[in-house]
Parts: sequence; structure tokens; C-alpha cells
Amino acid sequence: MGKQLKITLVKSYIGRPEAQRKVLRGMGLGKVNKTVLLNDTPEIRGMIRKVVHLVAAVEVEESGK
Repeated sequence: MGKQLKITLVKSYIGRPEAQRKVLRGMGLGKVNKTVLLNDTPEIRGMIRKVVHLVAAVEVEESGK
């Protein structure tokens, strides 16, 4: 494919608006320090932008198989 994003939840979403909680759940992040690998798409970039204060995102080149 292409690049992927390694996204880690670094701050709790307790006390955050429901919209931000839904974005985190949509990315598969439920607990602090959980990390997920997602494809680098404009939709995922937009989700990260909504919760940039709660997550850490790093670009990762997909390994060849």
C-alpha cells in the first residue's frame, strides 16, 4: 500500500466531549498507551487533527512482504 500511521493514546479522554470520545473509539483507542496502526488517509488525518492534544502520531513505512 503506502504509508501507515502509528497512533498512541497518551492522555485520558475522561472529561472530554463525546465527539472526541467517538473519534478515539473510531480509531480503536480505548485505553491510555494503546497503539494502533492505521493507513495514512485524509480521513484518518482529520480524525487525528480533532484529538491531536490526546494522541501521538508517527508516520511508518509499511514493511514489504
